[in-house]
Amino acid sequence: MANALQELVKSRLEQQGWSYGDVARRGGIPRSTVHHLATVTHVARMPQQATLEGLARGLELPLDSVRRAAAEACGIHLYFEDPADTASDPEIATLIASVQRLSDADRRHVTALVESLLRSTPDPDAPADSGSGD
Repeated sequence: MANALQELVKSRLEQQGWSYGDVARRGGIPRSTVHHLATVTHVARMPQQATLEGLARGLELPLDSVRRAAAEACGIHLYFEDPADTASDPEIATLIASVQRLSDADRRHVTALVESLLRSTPDPDAPADSGSGD
């Protein structure tokens, strides 16, 4: 059974009459990478950002479309409704999307870590202390 990334790549190749090499040259990524992503039945982990960017360039598709297909292919659900939300920081998209794959115990550990980090980081929206000592 084909995954979302396979379907995206193969359909684009068929639509445009391109080869793996054509996509690789346009995207500045290895032909073997394009071939692998187009033929592998299960993507074990999210491809690197540079690979996704190159594949998007090579396929002449929006990066968000390629990122979503890659995420779906590795069993990650991206929660953003607005594509602009993921474009600014792909690490956030991957972190949020990966939470769904964690066990309940691992999610509790991640939650505790995040809460600890948030407690130790000043809130940028909090009013500044005037230092008046009142």
